[in-house]
Amino acid sequence: MRAVVMAGGEGTRLRPMTSSMPKPLLPIVNKPIMEHVLRLLQRHGYDETVVTVQFLASLIRNYFGDGEEFGMTLHYATEESPLGTAGSVKNAEEALRDESFLVISGDALTDFDLTALTDFHHENGALVTVCLKQVPNPLEFGITIVADDGRVERFLEKPTWGQVFSDTVNTGIYVMEPEIFDRVARGEVVDWSGDVFPALLKEGAPIYGYVADGYWEDVGTHESYIRAQADVLSGLVDVEIDGFEVAPGIWVAEGADVDPDAELKGPLYVGDYAKVEGGAELREYTVLGSNVVVKSGAFLHRAVIHDNVYVGPQTNLRGCVIGKNADVMRGARIEEAAIVGDECLIEEEASVSAGVKIYPFKTIEAGAVVTASVIWEARGHTALFGPRGVSGIVNVEITPELVVRLASAFATTLRKGSTVVTARDHSRAARALKRAVIAALTSSAIDVRDLECQPLPVARLETSRASAGGVMIRTTSGVPDSVDILFLSEQGADLSPAAQRKLERVFNRQEYRRAFPGEIGDLTFPPRALENYVQLLLQSVDTTGIAESGLKLVVDAGGGAAALLLPTLLGRLGVDSHVVGLGMDEARPTETPDELAASLRRLSSIVSSSQAAVGVHFGPVGERLSIVDERGRIIDDSRALLVFMDLVAAERKTGRVAMPVATTRVAEEVATFHGVEVEWTTTSPDDLSVAAERPGLILAGDGKGGYVIPEFGVALDAVAAFVRLVGLVARAQLSLSEIDARIPDSNVTRRNVRTPWAAKGMVMRSVVEASGTRELDTTDGVRVVEPDGRWVLVLPDPAEAVTHLWAEAPTQEESIALLDEWTEVVERAGQ
Repeated sequence: MRAVVMAGGEGTRLRPMTSSMPKPLLPIVNKPIMEHVLRLLQRHGYDETVVTVQFLASLIRNYFGDGEEFGMTLHYATEESPLGTAGSVKNAEEALRDESFLVISGDALTDFDLTALTDFHHENGALVTVCLKQVPNPLEFGITIVADDGRVERFLEKPTWGQVFSDTVNTGIYVMEPEIFDRVARGEVVDWSGDVFPALLKEGAPIYGYVADGYWEDVGTHESYIRAQADVLSGLVDVEIDGFEVAPGIWVAEGADVDPDAELKGPLYVGDYAKVEGGAELREYTVLGSNVVVKSGAFLHRAVIHDNVYVGPQTNLRGCVIGKNADVMRGARIEEAAIVGDECLIEEEASVSAGVKIYPFKTIEAGAVVTASVIWEARGHTALFGPRGVSGIVNVEITPELVVRLASAFATTLRKGSTVVTARDHSRAARALKRAVIAALTSSAIDVRDLECQPLPVARLETSRASAGGVMIRTTSGVPDSVDILFLSEQGADLSPAAQRKLERVFNRQEYRRAFPGEIGDLTFPPRALENYVQLLLQSVDTTGIAESGLKLVVDAGGGAAALLLPTLLGRLGVDSHVVGLGMDEARPTETPDELAASLRRLSSIVSSSQAAVGVHFGPVGERLSIVDERGRIIDDSRALLVFMDLVAAERKTGRVAMPVATTRVAEEVATFHGVEVEWTTTSPDDLSVAAERPGLILAGDGKGGYVIPEFGVALDAVAAFVRLVGLVARAQLSLSEIDARIPDSNVTRRNVRTPWAAKGMVMRSVVEASGTRELDTTDGVRVVEPDGRWVLVLPDPAEAVTHLWAEAPTQEESIALLDEWTEVVERAGQ
């Protein structure tokens, strides 16, 4: 016998899950429903099957192919428009004319004995045998009454409780004789239960009903979809589960990586190549699809997670469904019966309430509380570039495909035949993604000079030497599973906002330039990049007095790329130095905040015990610098900027020092004392580079360990800052603690307030209105200055649903009180 699998329905009741996926492909324990149906047919000897398709038909054909994988031959009958249950089978008449055939739905989960059903059909000489099932709630199904001999006496479709005369319902599984086609008009919308069967009953045709034993679930609602997953895991239905039962009720598929410290309470299923980190908790009836990542601290209970989903740390998912390729970021919460469609982004600490449906390709912004379904609204990222370039989680937000498009867009903004420098840190992720960048650039008629693994300052210098731009890929500082993609200007600085917008326009329009075969760019590997950097640095920065000073230094390379050039640099400086952190572990490309704190404590101990004059710790790519004084005291980054500024100003006596507007106003006191000026910039790193290009600048710093040494370059450079600092200390003949002691104390406090995107404009207007007659500074955001000099800065984040606040006052208590006052203004306006 042959079988007909009905797979043409749209599954409207299951939207948004079926908005971009046909219902038969919805996974039940990581296998499409229709795959369970085909395997049931194969077990009962059906080796040739016709599949009727209409809605998203190509997806079904692409997935199941010709059926060879399932040990059968599949044919497809495509409907141009819906023809009803009978009209759909009539459309496949050519393949079914020869013998009895079975009709079964491709979106119902069952383990019925189909062999017993067909035997019953033949034994009774039936024209049609309807497979029946007794259910507790028959309202959603067609009720059927059968006589003692099995003949059907009456049908009733979708009854009310007042019409319920039986609990025996039509499952949509039939065995039929080919003569049935004579009763179905071709090309018209015809249903079995509503049109054909009632007419056959009136004629007295032999229609029989077979009451089947076993499991049957019409997966037509979100509740039945989640229930079907639980039934499979509980063993209530006889279907195959791909994987190994590693503990009672806990199924783990091939290639899955479940940390021993993860808490699992079955029954549950972990799909192939999924990764569950230690500290995650998976509770009963949770199903993870293929390649799902569950981070530490996540809690999942009765959650159904489709393929390629990222579940961030501290998330809470209960009784919900998450569509494929979706990202649920840190701290997000999704409640019972909520459905998140394919390729959605649920940002940090967002909350999706019970029963809410998020349709595909939507973004729920950070901190949002969603209590109504999101159908039409869509918000992408407001900006491609953030404060660290283009950043995101590796293979979640930053994929090779995205990197190729970004690099292609960058190449399109440059002239054909231009040269671009590429570099990376020592991580595996950066190495893989850089290769994608090189392929995209050369394919767009751009020559590439690849520095391979190098400190960021070296990449910036090489870019500034006759290149049109550069691309640096590094691990996000303190976040090992994220990367930053930095696009550099021809000066080696970060791209200006205007250049970023130009690149973003090309990226969004996807108007990428492609080279003709003879125009493909060349790839070279320039030699001696490190030696050139050290030589130019020592020629540009004043190092007089260092060799004669007898200073003793302790240097921590931080396990990053700075380790590549420190031995050469320190040898050329001629100082007594103790160097640690030279090893580069590609599996640990950056230090987490806790690891950084431990490294600084270690550095502090070594400095104090060895009686060194200065201790420094380099960031992962040599961009930022942490400083320890001769007593082993770790100098806070914002305080270190004042110390550095004091040293430079005391030596120069003239010029300008650039720093962000959020920096303490104690800087103005230090500047006035030494006769120099402070140039306040925005908080964008690019603004410091712009300031460094203008004559008269003697130092720039961001108060976060980043320094610009204008005589050498226009971008943040920890290595140049280190050489400059050592020279200043050697010539000043004062210790760092003595310099720090003569600088007044500062009390700047900071706070972040969650603010919906739609409310950001209202927040800033409310701040201006609340300021009254106070002095306002709008260099970046709004800085409100009190008559007594206290101030607060309110600045909306350009990439996140957050408003940043800084406040400064004579005491810490006053600063916090001022911050509390303006936090209330921001929160009230953001509601």
